[in-house]
Amino acid sequence: MDRMPISPTAPPAPALSQLKHWLAIRSPDEDAPLAALIAAALEACEAFTGLVPLIADYEALLPASGAWQRVPARPVHAITRVEAIPAEGAQRVLAGEAYEIELDADGSGRVRLLRQGDAGRIAVRFTAGLAGEWAALPASLAHGIIRHAAALYRQRDAGEDSPAPAPAIAALWRPYRQVRL
Repeated sequence: MDRMPISPTAPPAPALSQLKHWLAIRSPDEDAPLAALIAAALEACEAFTGLVPLIADYEALLPASGAWQRVPARPVHAITRVEAIPAEGAQRVLAGEAYEIELDADGSGRVRLLRQGDAGRIAVRFTAGLAGEWAALPASLAHGIIRHAAALYRQRDAGEDSPAPAPAIAALWRPYRQVRL
Protein backbone atom coordinates (compact mmCIF):
# COMPACT_ATOMS: atom_id res chain seq x y z
CA MET A 1 0.00 0.00 0.00
CA ASP A 2 1.29 3.46 -0.80
CA ARG A 3 -0.10 5.15 2.26
CA MET A 4 0.44 4.94 5.99
CA PRO A 5 -2.01 5.40 8.84
CA ILE A 6 -1.21 8.52 10.84
CA SER A 7 -2.05 6.78 14.10
CA PRO A 8 -2.50 3.02 13.79
CA THR A 9 -5.63 1.78 15.51
CA ALA A 10 -6.32 -1.56 17.07
CA PRO A 11 -9.09 -3.66 15.54
CA PRO A 12 -12.41 -2.80 17.16
CA ALA A 13 -13.32 -4.66 20.36
CA PRO A 14 -16.71 -5.76 18.97
CA ALA A 15 -14.93 -7.41 16.04
CA LEU A 16 -12.61 -9.27 18.41
CA SER A 17 -15.59 -10.36 20.47
CA GLN A 18 -17.44 -11.61 17.37
CA LEU A 19 -14.38 -13.50 16.12
CA LYS A 20 -13.87 -15.16 19.50
CA HIS A 21 -17.54 -16.15 19.54
CA TRP A 22 -17.28 -17.51 15.96
CA LEU A 23 -14.23 -19.59 16.93
CA ALA A 24 -15.62 -20.56 20.41
CA ILE A 25 -12.61 -19.04 22.18
CA ARG A 26 -13.18 -17.74 25.70
CA SER A 27 -9.64 -17.13 26.90
CA PRO A 28 -8.01 -13.69 26.55
CA ASP A 29 -4.69 -15.44 25.80
CA GLU A 30 -5.41 -15.40 22.06
CA ASP A 31 -6.55 -11.75 21.84
CA ALA A 32 -3.34 -10.35 20.31
CA PRO A 33 -3.06 -12.94 17.50
CA LEU A 34 -6.80 -12.69 16.82
CA ALA A 35 -6.55 -8.88 16.60
CA ALA A 36 -3.74 -9.30 14.05
CA LEU A 37 -5.97 -11.64 12.01
CA ILE A 38 -8.78 -9.09 12.08
CA ALA A 39 -6.34 -6.45 10.82
CA ALA A 40 -5.31 -8.82 8.00
CA ALA A 41 -8.97 -9.50 7.17
CA LEU A 42 -9.70 -5.76 7.07
CA GLU A 43 -6.83 -5.38 4.57
CA ALA A 44 -8.17 -8.30 2.51
CA CYS A 45 -11.62 -6.70 2.46
CA GLU A 46 -10.12 -3.43 1.25
CA ALA A 47 -8.03 -5.20 -1.40
CA PHE A 48 -11.12 -7.04 -2.68
CA THR A 49 -13.62 -4.16 -2.57
CA GLY A 50 -11.35 -1.18 -3.20
CA LEU A 51 -12.88 0.52 -0.15
CA VAL A 52 -11.38 1.23 3.29
CA PRO A 53 -13.81 -0.40 5.75
CA LEU A 54 -13.21 1.75 8.86
CA ILE A 55 -12.55 5.48 8.88
CA ALA A 56 -8.97 6.46 9.72
CA ASP A 57 -6.47 9.23 9.00
CA TYR A 58 -3.70 8.52 6.50
CA GLU A 59 -0.70 10.12 4.86
CA ALA A 60 0.32 9.35 1.28
CA LEU A 61 3.47 10.41 -0.53
CA LEU A 62 2.92 11.48 -4.12
CA PRO A 63 5.14 13.06 -6.77
CA ALA A 64 4.91 16.84 -6.89
CA SER A 65 2.88 17.55 -10.00
CA GLY A 66 0.47 19.99 -11.56
CA ALA A 67 -1.58 17.04 -12.85
CA TRP A 68 -4.48 15.65 -10.86
CA GLN A 69 -3.44 12.68 -8.71
CA ARG A 70 -5.71 10.36 -6.74
CA VAL A 71 -5.00 9.64 -3.10
CA PRO A 72 -4.65 5.87 -2.58
CA ALA A 73 -7.87 5.11 -0.69
CA ARG A 74 -11.64 5.36 -1.01
CA PRO A 75 -14.01 6.71 0.12
CA VAL A 76 -12.17 9.91 1.00
CA HIS A 77 -14.02 12.19 3.44
CA ALA A 78 -11.49 15.01 3.57
CA ILE A 79 -8.03 16.01 2.44
CA THR A 80 -6.76 17.88 5.46
CA ARG A 81 -3.22 18.93 4.61
CA VAL A 82 -0.68 18.98 1.81
CA GLU A 83 3.03 19.34 2.58
CA ALA A 84 5.93 19.95 0.21
CA ILE A 85 8.92 17.63 0.48
CA PRO A 86 11.94 19.23 -1.20
CA ALA A 87 15.03 17.23 -2.18
CA GLU A 88 16.91 19.20 0.46
CA GLY A 89 15.54 21.04 3.43
CA ALA A 90 12.61 20.61 5.75
CA GLN A 91 9.15 19.39 4.87
CA ARG A 92 6.64 22.26 5.07
CA VAL A 93 2.89 22.75 4.98
CA LEU A 94 1.68 24.31 1.73
CA ALA A 95 -0.66 27.28 1.77
CA GLY A 96 -4.16 26.58 0.46
CA GLU A 97 -3.58 28.62 -2.69
CA ALA A 98 -0.61 26.40 -3.67
CA TYR A 99 -2.79 23.37 -4.44
CA GLU A 100 -6.31 22.26 -5.36
CA ILE A 101 -8.28 19.32 -4.04
CA GLU A 102 -11.39 17.55 -5.29
CA LEU A 103 -13.60 14.94 -3.73
CA ASP A 104 -15.35 12.97 -6.46
CA ALA A 105 -18.78 11.31 -6.35
CA ASP A 106 -17.15 7.84 -6.49
CA GLY A 107 -15.35 8.53 -3.18
CA SER A 108 -12.02 9.39 -4.78
CA GLY A 109 -9.94 12.28 -3.54
CA ARG A 110 -7.61 14.12 -5.89
CA VAL A 111 -4.94 16.75 -5.45
CA ARG A 112 -2.77 18.84 -7.77
CA LEU A 113 -0.19 21.51 -7.21
CA LEU A 114 -0.67 24.99 -8.60
CA ARG A 115 2.83 26.06 -7.57
CA GLN A 116 5.40 23.29 -7.25
CA GLY A 117 8.37 25.33 -6.09
CA ASP A 118 11.26 23.13 -4.94
CA ALA A 119 9.05 20.20 -3.95
CA GLY A 120 9.99 16.85 -5.45
CA ARG A 121 7.20 15.06 -3.61
CA ILE A 122 4.18 15.96 -1.53
CA ALA A 123 2.72 14.41 1.61
CA VAL A 124 -1.07 14.39 1.53
CA ARG A 125 -3.02 13.84 4.75
CA PHE A 126 -6.57 12.63 4.41
CA THR A 127 -9.43 10.82 6.12
CA ALA A 128 -10.97 7.80 4.41
CA GLY A 129 -13.30 4.92 5.22
CA LEU A 130 -16.86 3.63 4.99
CA ALA A 131 -17.84 3.56 8.67
CA GLY A 132 -16.68 5.33 11.79
CA GLU A 133 -17.20 2.30 14.00
CA TRP A 134 -17.61 -1.45 13.66
CA ALA A 135 -21.37 -1.36 14.34
CA ALA A 136 -21.92 1.08 11.44
CA LEU A 137 -20.12 -1.16 8.91
CA PRO A 138 -22.52 -2.88 6.47
CA ALA A 139 -23.38 -6.29 7.92
CA SER A 140 -22.16 -8.27 4.91
CA LEU A 141 -18.74 -6.59 5.02
CA ALA A 142 -18.40 -7.12 8.78
CA HIS A 143 -19.51 -10.75 8.57
CA GLY A 144 -17.09 -11.41 5.71
CA ILE A 145 -14.24 -9.85 7.71
CA ILE A 146 -15.00 -12.09 10.70
CA ARG A 147 -15.30 -15.19 8.50
CA HIS A 148 -12.03 -14.37 6.70
CA ALA A 149 -10.20 -13.82 10.01
CA ALA A 150 -11.60 -17.17 11.23
CA ALA A 151 -10.35 -18.89 8.06
CA LEU A 152 -6.90 -17.38 8.60
CA TYR A 153 -6.95 -18.64 12.19
CA ARG A 154 -7.83 -22.15 11.09
CA GLN A 155 -5.06 -22.14 8.46
CA ARG A 156 -2.36 -20.75 10.77
CA ASP A 157 -0.70 -24.11 11.32
CA ALA A 158 -0.81 -25.12 7.65
CA GLY A 159 2.01 -22.69 6.83
CA GLU A 160 0.03 -21.12 4.00
CA ASP A 161 0.19 -17.49 3.02
CA SER A 162 -2.94 -15.40 3.45
CA PRO A 163 -5.39 -16.98 1.08
CA ALA A 164 -7.79 -15.15 -1.17
CA PRO A 165 -11.23 -14.84 0.37
CA ALA A 166 -13.31 -17.99 0.09
CA PRO A 167 -16.16 -17.85 -2.45
CA ALA A 168 -18.75 -17.38 0.32
CA ILE A 169 -16.81 -14.38 1.67
CA ALA A 170 -16.30 -12.94 -1.81
CA ALA A 171 -20.06 -13.19 -2.32
CA LEU A 172 -20.61 -11.10 0.82
CA TRP A 173 -18.14 -8.44 -0.34
CA ARG A 174 -18.92 -8.42 -4.08
CA PRO A 175 -21.80 -5.85 -3.92
CA TYR A 176 -19.31 -3.31 -2.53
CA ARG A 177 -16.53 -4.08 -5.00
CA GLN A 178 -15.26 -1.10 -6.96
CA VAL A 179 -12.81 -1.92 -9.70
CA ARG A 180 -10.75 0.68 -11.54
CA LEU A 181 -9.53 0.25 -15.07
